Parts: sequence; structure tokens; C-alpha cells
Amino acid sequence: MYRYDEFDHRFVTERVAEFRDQVSRRLTGALNEAEFKPLRLMNGLYLQLHAYMLRVAIPYGSLDARQMRMLAHIAETWDKGYGHFTTRQNIQFNWPKLKDVPDILDALASVEMHAIQTSGNCIRNVTSDPYAGLAPEEIEDPRITAEILRQWSSLHPEFTFLGRKFKIAVTGSEHDRAAIKVHDIGLQIVKDDSGETGYRVLVGGGLGRTPMIGKVIRDFLPKADLLPYVEAVLRVYNLHGRRDNKYKARIKILVHETGIDEFRAQVEAEFTSMDRDSVAAPDDEMARIAAYFALPDLAEKPDAPVEVERMKKLDPDFAQWVTRNTYPHRVPGHVAATISLKPIGGAPGDATAEQMRAMADLAERFSADELRITHEQNVVLPHVAIGDLYKVYRGLAAIGLDAPNKGLVTDIIACPGLDYCALATARSIPVAQAVSKRFASNARQREIGPLSIKISGCINACGHHHIGHIGILGLDKAGVESYQITLGGESTEEAALGDRTGPGFGYDEVPDVVEKIVETYLAVRDGPRETFLQTYRRIGMEPFKEALYAPAH
Repeated sequence: MYRYDEFDHRFVTERVAEFRDQVSRRLTGALNEAEFKPLRLMNGLYLQLHAYMLRVAIPYGSLDARQMRMLAHIAETWDKGYGHFTTRQNIQFNWPKLKDVPDILDALASVEMHAIQTSGNCIRNVTSDPYAGLAPEEIEDPRITAEILRQWSSLHPEFTFLGRKFKIAVTGSEHDRAAIKVHDIGLQIVKDDSGETGYRVLVGGGLGRTPMIGKVIRDFLPKADLLPYVEAVLRVYNLHGRRDNKYKARIKILVHETGIDEFRAQVEAEFTSMDRDSVAAPDDEMARIAAYFALPDLAEKPDAPVEVERMKKLDPDFAQWVTRNTYPHRVPGHVAATISLKPIGGAPGDATAEQMRAMADLAERFSADELRITHEQNVVLPHVAIGDLYKVYRGLAAIGLDAPNKGLVTDIIACPGLDYCALATARSIPVAQAVSKRFASNARQREIGPLSIKISGCINACGHHHIGHIGILGLDKAGVESYQITLGGESTEEAALGDRTGPGFGYDEVPDVVEKIVETYLAVRDGPRETFLQTYRRIGMEPFKEALYAPAH
């Protein structure tokens, strides 16, 4: 994992001191809210529906046990005892008092954490694959690239006040677990015909009120050209992007209206004219950063310890947890284990201080002192010996986080919605909880198979509903919550935006609606191996629309 250097420490410490003074002036009335807003947003502080919300950066989702314990301490000391892990691999605290925020930032700084680049019109926290560095099929650890981008962007004078927020994601595998096609810039680490490592570059993806799939702007970009090329993209966007209308200010609108060929030509012209050597990261700096992401020293172990196989036979839920919640590791005898923050009936992505401390303990004992936050609002223990899986599972069961449901119907992504967010027009969390309870049976979840449900409480799409196999968007219709349903969305290398089924449904109807969709799928799928997404792509929308809207007989 990356460790702060002297500059990082000084930078974060000075920022906290600066913000402490700004908060003091706001509390005395020397600054009004309009003057304070851009200052607080630069430090991750939002004014939500009921209180302030502090969003803490977890760069590319990686943290260690001491950092997780600090998040637990903050939850207990300055919040209501829990935090909410987000689709940006960050964590949000929903109830801090303004006077306490500088103390929270000081506490974060003591463990090399901060809230910079989590809000405002800047380059936001760069996200990545939760299996980065360990996936057997990976070309290169994408966190190295993400860290280089973080350092380059943190104080970049041109890109601190963009026309709108800007999001970058990086994946190092052919299978995309970072949703790069729905980001402003998506980077996929690839090799060219000669075996050289570089990037496939996409631009113009995004969700929100105008969802778009990113377009390829470069099939292959040499690694050395990463920062100059990304800077060229940002320069063209900063020069030509809209600033008169925030709804049309994202780069996806510029790419769409300009056309990818013309946009590519402008970027290439800017890239060619630049002093690229002055922008590129030096080789020794690239090597220094890469060294921080070396795999821990893990001893190769037997693949299938007898005790684990015995417990799988004795405990079907544990067997399902191993099947659903673990992923192969490049070191034999190890796996990455996903901790589902989606217990049946729970608020997706929430974790209590007690649960955070328990996850930190498990990371220290069984995962080389490392955890990862995923954009699916879960937590990963990346380096678990297979022989330790049952101990990990029992440790999770003790805190109610042993759900064997990764990628299944109850592994629901949901934004905070109308329970917290000032922008929301409908509830998200209670809908997710109701659907989760409807499909609580592990046996039924296994029967249904892989199925992603994503829920947003407004058109801003923080719940990524556009790319859910089943997407649910809550809107306000004349003072009444109405939920639109989309089908067929996907976030991976086969990324697609979901298709709207038709008119929306009432709040109380949503669990029945999801049930009808699932039952239709089970009735028409081509055998138990055909997933919901495969079935939808084979048969289309009509059977589902008929099930949802046909008059009752």
C-alpha cells in the first residue's frame, strides 16, 4: 500500500489547519454560507437534508487496519456510530457537527487519510478494481496508475475548478471490475502486439440525467504518455466544456456534441503540441510508487485444506459463501474474500463502528493488514489463506456480515436517497431493504443466480441504476414517489444502459415488481446456467413488460 511521503504529510496537515480557520470564521458569521460553500466542498463537506455530511477519500479503495479503526473511532466519537461506504470506494459520515469537522480531519490525517477530492468540480478520487494486484489474469496492478493520477491531480492548478466534477477509473484486467465505460475517463491496462504495456483510453462515459457509455479515444497509449495524454484531454474539456449550464457541463456532453472523431483530433493536437517531458512522471518516480504495491510475502499453501472442505459439507451457507464471496488469488492457496455489507434487511453499504473494528481485526489476522472498498459498496479482504476461510466466515457471522450473496439479488447497491440527501426525490434505502427481505432465502438466491439490482433516489444516479440488470429510479410525481424500472444494464466490459420498462410504480409496489421480473426470468430462461442478463439479451423486453403491465384476469 502507498505510504505518505513528507510532501503528503505537510500538504494534508496544512489543509486541515486552513480549513479549521475557515470553519471558525463560518461559525462566527465572518463567512456566510455562500462564501463558505466552495471552501467546505474542497474538504469533502456537504450540507445534506438534515445535517452536514463528510465524505472521506479512500484512494482506489485501499486501506489498512489502523485506518479502518480510525473510521470506527470517528463514527463513535463524532457521528451516530456508523458510516456509509459509497460507489466511489469512499466512506461518508452523515451526522457530523460543523464545529467538529476540523478535529475529524486531524484524526484522519494522523492515519494518512483526508477528504480532499471527494467533492467539488475537481478530479475526484480515482477508483479501481478491488482485486487489483492479486487477480491472476491481471496485466498490471491498476492502483499504481491510480496513485500516479492522484498525485498529479491533487494540486494541479488548471484542474482545481473545472466546469463540473471529473471521474477516472482504472482496470488492469480484460474483465472490467471498475466500470471504466461509465467514467469521464476510463483506462484499461493492455499490451500491444509487441508486448509493450500501455492503456486503452475511453472518454465521455457517465450516468446521471444524461447517461452515456464511454467511447474509445486511443486503442493504445504507451505508459510513459499517461499524464501528458490525460492532461491533453482535460485541457480540451476545460477549454470547450460548458460552464453556463451545470447539466451540460460534463465531458460526456462535449464528446457527444463534438463527436468522438473531432474530439480525438483536438486532444491529439493538444498532446502533440505539449512539452510532454515536463508533464510525464519520471521513471524513477514511477518505480518508487510501483514498489509500494508489491504483493505481501504470502507463502504458497495447499489449495483445498481438508478442514475447509469438511466445513463446507457441514455448513451449506459457508459453502455458498465460499462459492459466491471469494475470488482466485495469484498466490496458490489464497483467495480474496468479499465481506458483503448487504445483510438481509440492512442498509446497503452501512457498517457500524463495531463492524469496522471487527473487519480491521480480521484484516490484521488473516489478510496481511489490508482491506479494499468496492464500488459495489462491499469490503474485500484481499489476501486470505484458504485454510483460514472458515475462521474469517465465523468472525463475520459474529457481526452479522456473513451474507453469502455477492452478485446475487440481495447484493443491492443503493444511494442514501431521501432519508439523507437534499437532492433526492424518493427513498432508496427502504426500497432496498424491502426487496432484500423478499428474497432472503439463500436457496432462492442460488436458484436465481447472478442478478444486480441498483437503486437511485433521484436522476443524479448515485446508485448507478442505469447499469443494473434491474435498475430502480425513484422520482417525485406530484408529491408521490414513483419508481421507474430499467432492465438489461451492465457495468463490465459489456457495459450497457438499461431499457425503461414503461410507467413507474408506487413505493409499496416495488418488491412485487421485482418479484414479477424474477419469476418471468425463471420461467423463460434456457436452463439454470443462463443468467438474467443473458436471458434478457436473448428475449428482449416484451415478456417482462407483459408481466408487469398486462391487466389482471
